[in-house]
Amino acid sequence: MHEAFEHQAVTTRFILNHPRALITSDPGTGKTRSVLDAYSKRCAHRMLVLAPLSILEASWGDDIEKFTPHLSYAIAYAKNREKAFMSDVDIVITNHDAVKWVEKHKTLLRPFATICIDEFTAFKNKDSQRSKALLKIADCFDYRIAMSGTPNSNTILDIWHPTLIVDDGERLGRRFYGFRSSVCTPRFNGFANEWVDKAEAQEIVAAALMDINIRYELKDCIDMPEQSVRQMLVTLPKSIQNQYNDLANDSVLYTGKATINAVHAGARVKKLLQLCTGAVYDEDGVPQGIHQERYDLVMQLVMQRKHSLVAFNWKHERDALVELSEQNNIKYGVIDGSTPAPKRKEIVDRLQAGQLQVVFAHPQSAGHGLTMTTATTIIWASPTYNAEHYQQFNRRIYRAGQTQKTEIIQIAAKYTWEVDVYEKLETKLGRMEELLTILNELHEARTDNG
Repeated sequence: MHEAFEHQAVTTRFILNHPRALITSDPGTGKTRSVLDAYSKRCAHRMLVLAPLSILEASWGDDIEKFTPHLSYAIAYAKNREKAFMSDVDIVITNHDAVKWVEKHKTLLRPFATICIDEFTAFKNKDSQRSKALLKIADCFDYRIAMSGTPNSNTILDIWHPTLIVDDGERLGRRFYGFRSSVCTPRFNGFANEWVDKAEAQEIVAAALMDINIRYELKDCIDMPEQSVRQMLVTLPKSIQNQYNDLANDSVLYTGKATINAVHAGARVKKLLQLCTGAVYDEDGVPQGIHQERYDLVMQLVMQRKHSLVAFNWKHERDALVELSEQNNIKYGVIDGSTPAPKRKEIVDRLQAGQLQVVFAHPQSAGHGLTMTTATTIIWASPTYNAEHYQQFNRRIYRAGQTQKTEIIQIAAKYTWEVDVYEKLETKLGRMEELLTILNELHEARTDNG
């Protein structure tokens, strides 16, 4: 078994010294390893892990077998959930939404003392059913750990509810609206008030959380190779550009097969982005194909590289990429919401073994926990609107174990909102990085002071 890195050992000691802990280290720094080592040393009854469905086995199961093989575990899927909880294993691993079932079967938690919430942003919405369920069972656990390398990808408000679950409101308060008033200002956007982070919001939150938070940046932990980011602009066919402009102006598009209506601004943006990628979806959810030129570009980039990871956002993108791969005899794998967990693990293992040239993946399905360091290039066939998904997906190749230079390629159509979306992503990441930087500085100061 490989010895833990120094930052992982420090994180382990931090968890052991703090019954309530937030771990906001970068994706790829090995947070799971630290949690497992801490649990192994604490030996306090059983541990429940809540994690994205895609990484139950591929990340947590594999890491337990690799780093703490003396610990037993069970993965609680829908069909075997009760059996897994009633077994005598050390660790039960289940998906985020399963917490609604757990809350209804609260008595099964009596043997448990520790809960680890992996990717705690899944519980940022205080009004969601799973967030309410998790809050109701939190008091069953003496030790609470919450992890995310992207804690506030959209707004500072995202961190309030996960923190409430960890510390019962001790640091950010039990009242959301009181917290919001302290860190945000209302601003009328033409339709309604939206809450905008105050200039000092990041400092306020970072100072409040510093005693229970630990954070390491990947670049400070491991000597990582260089990573480059570049954007490749494509030109839409003239007829498609005209259709794009018509849809942007009139909210109606006739494809020759169907009439596409976008009834409000949000729908119009979505339809416009779909149009850039080659199709729009009618009211029945059927894609109306329009053009495919960008996928020829994606495949050219794939064929020029030994191993790549391609992000897609729409079903028609996936289908186009699969068809072109088969036409060119390219060995590929697909990871999206329809891919069973064992199949995801198989695809990741095959890529890591060099048996696949490319994996096509939806950012939401492959954005957490998976290590694909054999690949050196990520190609965004189209942009995502979610900053957390963007950063997490990029870290599938840029993480511990990567020894080669890596690159991120963003594909966007000229004179369209795709270019703006990438810019918005960078803006959102900028706000998140501001908080993370402050947390890191406070951690370093605390370490220097002993």
